[in-house]
Amino acid sequence: MYAIFRTGPICSPNGRLRILFGPNGVPLVSDSPNSNTLTHGIRVQAAARYNADDSQPDNRQYLFEYRIRITNEGTTRAKLRSRHWIILDANNQREEVRGPGVVGKHPDLAPGESHEYKSNCPLRTTWGTMEGTYTFEREDGTKFDVAIGRFFLAPTTNKAGTPSSK
Repeated sequence: MYAIFRTGPICSPNGRLRILFGPNGVPLVSDSPNSNTLTHGIRVQAAARYNADDSQPDNRQYLFEYRIRITNEGTTRAKLRSRHWIILDANNQREEVRGPGVVGKHPDLAPGESHEYKSNCPLRTTWGTMEGTYTFEREDGTKFDVAIGRFFLAPTTNKAGTPSSK
């Protein structure tokens, strides 16, 4: 058994993910760990939560909502052109999602501006991870990739150790 520590490393020295499972097979985490990355002056913050109301565990359908905040901390304007998500479930099944913009938009961020959006991710397992990249373009036409750090899709647990959407 491995454990996730919210403030500590998420991988053991051999690179394996550390997860502690409860008796019901659901990972025991105090909160879905978030990510916060800065690449080329663009900060991407991600947080996820389990949507118990719209999930159907008996049918192996688990829905997670995630919130993304993108902030231009650089000195030049940047426009988001596309996204690339890498989604892994608990069985290490990989799904890649590519497309233009985010939720139908192409945020054009001046220095200091932010864009926030919410979306969801369905899984067939009780937990997984998401990470990826956004492709941005500067006013001079230069394109660059911005990292979306790995974050967890995992139910939170209450003090009794049972899953909750918090």
